[in-house]
Amino acid sequence: MCLELSLPHLTLGGMNSLEGQFLVAMPDMVDERFAESVILIVGHGSEGAMGLVVNHELAEVRFADILDELDLGDPDAVIRLPDSIRERAVMRGGPVEKGRGFVIHSADYHSSNTYPVTDDIGLTATLDILKAMAFGPAPNAYLFALGCCGWSPGQLEAEIGANGWLTAPFDRDLLFSVPVEQRYEHALASLNITRASLSTEAGHG
Repeated sequence: MCLELSLPHLTLGGMNSLEGQFLVAMPDMVDERFAESVILIVGHGSEGAMGLVVNHELAEVRFADILDELDLGDPDAVIRLPDSIRERAVMRGGPVEKGRGFVIHSADYHSSNTYPVTDDIGLTATLDILKAMAFGPAPNAYLFALGCCGWSPGQLEAEIGANGWLTAPFDRDLLFSVPVEQRYEHALASLNITRASLSTEAGHG
């Protein structure tokens, strides 16, 4: 695993920006990489869009593996970390730049490298935040992902127009508190719909 932490250029959201909102895959999503995905849009503007999948874990990777890979801290200190930190899940953020790491976190953590996604959350991709997550002071809430999703100008809008995605408002609980395996259904429920009703509606499309 070759891991890099650095933020790509993120465009500022415009009047119709989806920045800070969720994309929820329709049940008939043909691209298996995004099936049943919930994606937080962290950047959206005239240059395209960027997002992170927040409901699919990398089964073979845990946070302790990232710390080892990047040689962050004394190995003995890493071993002594509580399991709640060592075994924390790493999200499969998307198929683009799979070796790049991103941390979505609560606004109580901020650095000069933090990109504000909403008033409540930021995006940081530097080693300092990984050290804070491991050894403190950590953000009150955070989610770590490897890889991201990217759309060229107009591509995301076209996919939404073709009924590939639903959009849902920001939900802090969905991002940080709801169990990973329940986030897809939770996102649908926030729109007062279910997987079954979506499938029926899609069949009539």
